[in-house]
Amino acid sequence: QVQLVESGGGSVQAGGSLRLSCTHSGPTSDKRCVAWFRQAPGKEREVVATKYTDTFTSAGIVLLDSVRGRFGISQDNAKNTVYLQMNNLKPEDTAMYYCAAGSYCGNSDRAFGFWGQGTQVTVSS
Repeated sequence: QVQLVESGGGSVQAGGSLRLSCTHSGPTSDKRCVAWFRQAPGKEREVVATKYTDTFTSAGIVLLDSVRGRFGISQDNAKNTVYLQMNNLKPEDTAMYYCAAGSYCGNSDRAFGFWGQGTQVTVSS
């Protein structure tokens, strides 16, 4: 059973940075892709970035247009951890951020069968 534990959320002023961590465990085939999603109050959950955890595949992809150029996804294989680096944060980035895992990197939550508990990010103006 895949388990995902997020950390690193918090409150920050606009223009600040945070780095979220997702530590994953369980069968490799079930967590070949790790993704970050976010959901703001009253809004649908949206995919932020995805990353194949297989060391032989390419770099991660930031899928959300509104954060491209400010957010980046990376991994530390030795720590089984995928990171979401968030720079130049804006109030509209305020949301609950979730880590998810699946066998492939889809662009919707339907592609991911395993989810973490979420970590809150709050950006004040």
